[in-house]
Amino acid sequence: MAQPTLPDFSARQLEAVLAVGEYGSFIAAAARLRISQPALTRTIKRVETALGVRLFERSTRHVQITPAGREFAAVAERMLNDLRITVRSIREVAEEQRGRLTIASIMSVASGALPLLLAAYRADRPGIEIHVQEGVHGSVLEAVRSGVADLGLAYVDELPDAMSGEALQRETFCLVVPRRHRLASRPTVTLAELRDEPLVALPGDSRTRRTIDAAASVAGVALRQMTTVSQFATLMGCVRAGVGLAIVPTGATGHFLGRDLRAIRLGEPKLSRRLGIVLLREREPSPAAAGFLALARRSWPKPATR
Repeated sequence: MAQPTLPDFSARQLEAVLAVGEYGSFIAAAARLRISQPALTRTIKRVETALGVRLFERSTRHVQITPAGREFAAVAERMLNDLRITVRSIREVAEEQRGRLTIASIMSVASGALPLLLAAYRADRPGIEIHVQEGVHGSVLEAVRSGVADLGLAYVDELPDAMSGEALQRETFCLVVPRRHRLASRPTVTLAELRDEPLVALPGDSRTRRTIDAAASVAGVALRQMTTVSQFATLMGCVRAGVGLAIVPTGATGHFLGRDLRAIRLGEPKLSRRLGIVLLREREPSPAAAGFLALARRSWPKPATR
């Protein structure tokens, strides 16, 4: 069955019907809408012609709304209210005052640079709902690729073709040891000097672990990565408890060191990777994501020096 053709009414036409119904006068309604009386009369006639019914009964002294007019006015008021709410909602989203932002981040950034960025972001956009997904490099890329995350914070070297990366920092690696360990007083340490030390490490599929393994292989060093954990907090807790030492990105140490742990620079071979923003090429960032991207480019925290 063919659907009936719907009249194409503008918001201005709906406002005209409501104004005449409210004031009961074309003169008063025209003044309220700031248009001429003849223009208002033509607008009402167009609406009546499109509907095929009279909305108002006119006399020389009075304008009376018809039953059909009252029913249409009720519908027009609902439509205009819905439109106002929608427009306001869209503007709030566009102005980053409301919405949702999902960030996928490797753990070193999530425990290092990200909290400072989120604090600055929330200060200007208290209405944005923020979700952070922490994981290894591969899970960050998958979250961005699948659309689960608006953007990723991860290593930007060797990304898939469908993704673009923007480097914001070169992340170096360090060795974390207890303050009383024999290496704690050293300014630097090499991978070769760690060949006999038990290490606490992240999973083998993490980019951090693969970076360390690759550097050790090039240097001809067999590292004793005896304990594997999946979170930096657990890793630091294990070092603190004496389970082993840990090679980690410098930015991941943050508040984990405290008084009983020390970060030592790694000497030859030097380990570093580029960190930054990962986006899906074919996707335009949402207003909330675009605001975070601008903030990250402008205010990415500088690595702490030790």
